Amino acid sequence: MELLSYMRLFVEVARTKSFRGAAEALEMPNSTLSRHISELEKTIGLQLLHRSTRKVELTAAGEVYFKRCQSIVEEARIAHESLLDVVERPSGTMRVSMPVDLATGYLAPILSEFAKAYPLIGFEFDLTPRRVDLQSDPFDLAIRMGPPPTTPSTLVARQIALLPRYLYASPDYLKAAAPLTHPDDLTNHVLCIGQGATSQEETRRTFYRGDEVVNVMIAARFRMNSVGLSRALAMSGVGIAVLDTELAREDVASGRLRRVLPEWSLSPVQVHAITDTRLLPARTRLFIDFIKARLS
Repeated sequence: MELLSYMRLFVEVARTKSFRGAAEALEMPNSTLSRHISELEKTIGLQLLHRSTRKVELTAAGEVYFKRCQSIVEEARIAHESLLDVVERPSGTMRVSMPVDLATGYLAPILSEFAKAYPLIGFEFDLTPRRVDLQSDPFDLAIRMGPPPTTPSTLVARQIALLPRYLYASPDYLKAAAPLTHPDDLTNHVLCIGQGATSQEETRRTFYRGDEVVNVMIAARFRMNSVGLSRALAMSGVGIAVLDTELAREDVASGRLRRVLPEWSLSPVQVHAITDTRLLPARTRLFIDFIKARLS
């Protein structure tokens, strides 16, 4: 246990490259910290740090030891936190990045339910579709729609939902537009492409009806990174939107939108919870599992 404690102190010194800064973060006297690091070096028989009056640098052995110690100390911290959850309710602040359309259209009632179940957890939500750097930005996780990220390789993506997608248009648009009885007819219509459209997706769409599959080349006039805007444009009568059933539910019930080609669907959108490690604090694991259970 003493060795693990010394490793934790060493990781903080190596991270800050300062005994003074590490001592302040650890809330302990500088002299005590320096003595413990010296005892660690004696224990392993290697010099880990180059000390001078101006700065602290890692030795070659210190670089290797630091990389190994980081993961060991982090895993020990999470194990300790998980043990505390047996006798305590999870607490702390959770920072989550997610798209605004997903947050307002799907997650708001789920977040409310989770907050009531775990009253000691605080939240900071960043509602943006931008790609955040989980290794440098202060987020515990990001929730994203679409395929899982391939870079960097350290990211861990957990699929938490599949959202079905269909075509929707306003009654006024359908009255004025060309007949629409088959996906091939979409070549004569205007599409509003929302979430995550790439250059290929802007021109090629795949539709499914049971075992039947149809590929249609479509030129999308409106391209955006907001499902909410594509929905609003469809309601205004300028084109057809690709939406999931939940986001279109109220508009269909009120008559503002109609399902187009109701027997046909597009491939569902994947939703992933993305973290930069598999070693997650208890509150983050609870949050991911809670959302996955509710969305499924």
